[in-house]
Amino acid sequence: MSGTTAAPARARPRPFRQFIVKAHGRCNLACRYCYLYEGPDHTWRSRPAAAPAEVLDRTADRIARHARDHSLTALSLVLHGGEPLLAGAATLAGFTDSVRARVPEGCAVHATVQTNATLLTHDRVALLARHRIRIGISLDGGGPALNARRVDHAGRPSWPAAARGARLVADRFPEAYAGVLTVVDPTTDPVETYESLLALRPPALDLLLPHGNWTSPPPHWGEERYADWLCRVFDRWWSAGRRETRVRLFEECVALLLGLPAATESLGLAPFDAVVIETDGSIEQVDSLKSAYDGAAETGLDVFRHDFDQALDHPGVAARQAGLAGLAGSCRACPLVAVCGGGHYAHRYRAGDGFRNPSVYCADLQRFIRHVAARLTPGRARPATDEGGTP
Repeated sequence: MSGTTAAPARARPRPFRQFIVKAHGRCNLACRYCYLYEGPDHTWRSRPAAAPAEVLDRTADRIARHARDHSLTALSLVLHGGEPLLAGAATLAGFTDSVRARVPEGCAVHATVQTNATLLTHDRVALLARHRIRIGISLDGGGPALNARRVDHAGRPSWPAAARGARLVADRFPEAYAGVLTVVDPTTDPVETYESLLALRPPALDLLLPHGNWTSPPPHWGEERYADWLCRVFDRWWSAGRRETRVRLFEECVALLLGLPAATESLGLAPFDAVVIETDGSIEQVDSLKSAYDGAAETGLDVFRHDFDQALDHPGVAARQAGLAGLAGSCRACPLVAVCGGGHYAHRYRAGDGFRNPSVYCADLQRFIRHVAARLTPGRARPATDEGGTP
């Protein structure tokens, strides 16, 4: 089989708390490594470029109903794409206001737009900030060379415009700055990349492993270069006393090792609680699944005919919420399972065998987690070597 592995029986589903709304389904960039537009899934081609008003209106209703039915006190609204600012900052602000007006009293709506920063202007950022929409920026690093693969459709570099946008937010609207998301490139110098991002003064960093799986492994797979990269950056961050910025992956790994509750898509066993609404109103699983095969994120549901509780019953969503019982046998037997959690769900896929496998990054994750654990024990670990190896 090529689809989602059937999930074991579970307790009552955890309601969705993160709603990822595709305000615009196209992008003004043509990044050479983009899994969404260059990968195996082509469903975006048959959908409208921008979400029509009726889709946004119905989506706001469905979110409000889900919040009411499950007595949510807070939810996350992620305005996404493509490049969501192609829909217009006013559209994003109006939709966010609509959701806030419809959710029950006492339910906080934490809104973020995830952008490549090239379309950020003073007026647009000011509008987003007034409507309490924080700005997350996707970059490969804090300099032109590190962003050489992020080009527009004519092949022109995006860095000059992205740098202006990022600095505008950092300089003029720091209260609206959510942080920077970066995909790990093991061919770059890890500390140089990290420090270049610090120059943009992000309040937080998200470090993501490139999407790959057992059928389509990521570049340089099998060399444990991703572990080397993460360990080097962790040591740099740790030695600075964690004061420079928050790094979500590192904070979550430390918390899980200490037995504290933590939730991230890449680590831990907490039930996943995100859902995507596409520009045509389709209710889907998260985009990362589209790196596996064409149609992997589909549920067959939409906001016009279905509520989000019906999406909770989808086998793919159930598999993401099954915790330890939903993992491969080798993962369940691993002493690191409470921290690793089997790794990112999309990275477990193998054609003909579904998603009930260890992560394709299993070796890298084990090395990274053990390295962090050793750093938490005084006297037991040295920093990663200058060559990138770990003790």
